[in-house]
Amino acid sequence: MLEKIREILAAQLALDPEDVTENANFRNDLGIDSLDLLALVMALEDEYAFDMTAEEMAELRTVSDLLKFMKDEGVTG
Repeated sequence: MLEKIREILAAQLALDPEDVTENANFRNDLGIDSLDLLALVMALEDEYAFDMTAEEMAELRTVSDLLKFMKDEGVTG
């Protein structure tokens, strides 16, 4: 799943995929704001068929948080 997150962020936000690590903070390390995060989550929801509420999304701070949420939702890949 980390590879897919890297691909999406690289494509949407022109980030270097190598910068997208599990410990990367969306805001501080990657410069992602709430709208960018929403676009990422929507793309992942489409790709992996899961749903995330706005409240759940607001809790995401790191790539690891996102991966944990997806695993907890039963997403594999």
